[in-house]
Amino acid sequence: MRTGYRWAALLPVTALGLAACGGGGDDSADADITLSFANSYTEDHPHTRCGIDLVAEQVEDAGVGIAVDTFPNSQLGDNTETFASVMSGDIDMDVQGSAALGSAYEPIGVFDAAYAFEDADHMFTYFDSEESEELKANFEEETGARILDVWYFGDRHFTANDPIRTPDDLSGLRMRFPDSPIYLANAAALGADPTTVAFEEVYLALQQGTADGQENPIPTISADNFDEVQSHVSLTSHQIGSQMIVISGDTWDQLDEDQQDAVQQAVSDVRAENRTCIEEAEAEIVQEWESTGAMEVVDDVDIDAFRSQAQEYLREEFLEGEELELYEAFQDVN
Repeated sequence: MRTGYRWAALLPVTALGLAACGGGGDDSADADITLSFANSYTEDHPHTRCGIDLVAEQVEDAGVGIAVDTFPNSQLGDNTETFASVMSGDIDMDVQGSAALGSAYEPIGVFDAAYAFEDADHMFTYFDSEESEELKANFEEETGARILDVWYFGDRHFTANDPIRTPDDLSGLRMRFPDSPIYLANAAALGADPTTVAFEEVYLALQQGTADGQENPIPTISADNFDEVQSHVSLTSHQIGSQMIVISGDTWDQLDEDQQDAVQQAVSDVRAENRTCIEEAEAEIVQEWESTGAMEVVDDVDIDAFRSQAQEYLREEFLEGEELELYEAFQDVN
């Protein structure tokens, strides 16, 4: 069933029932257009409660005839499916990792390269710079989808049942990485032995021992209960996680100027609050782990060793052409 933008006057009864299953506001019945906004995160994840839900509220409050139905928990498909649906127009908006978008336009995946950015400020500075405009335009031309903004996903760290302080500590461990070229390159760059497991199956893989560890931001580790099946979290900060907010080009073109402005403004306005929410959640979760002993927090990681090894590998062994130029451009933006 098509779940993309739905014009109320033409909506069949079955589609109305589907729209009602979303998490959007109660104003959708009065709106001219209802946009579907997909994500793979739980309802209490910061990207949902301090991101997507706030975008939905702000767009509806703008009074431009748009309602937003939100679909957390991979209701509209997993991460390998939803962006394809955005490109086809079957889903209007999505929150998607850069590496996943790289399957459709390879250069954008470099945002997820190990130690591409020093921190979130560095990432935002590049994204907001003139240097990034060509990348975003090329992405839209190639995929038919528009990047509205980038949100901070949190620093990615390793979890395992042993501490990981240096690249050598990864030796012999089967670490779960997403099945994408840039993540598998990160694994090689960091010295890990990667195993690819769908995100929705990570908990079971850790529980059954088919994976020895994984890497994700702290709120994701907590929200998906990986702390129940892992004893250590090692603060490697090997990736400044980025999530792109994308909208179908077909959907965007159907919106008038005021509606486009309202959607763009909402996504961009929420960026700072979303980041604060992520960082507050990180601090609270780490404090809870430390106080309860639910996980041992390993904070004496040799970041310099990881960074130098990863950057050398990516520059000399993996990245080339436009991807290498982009990786270098990140470093040149202050």
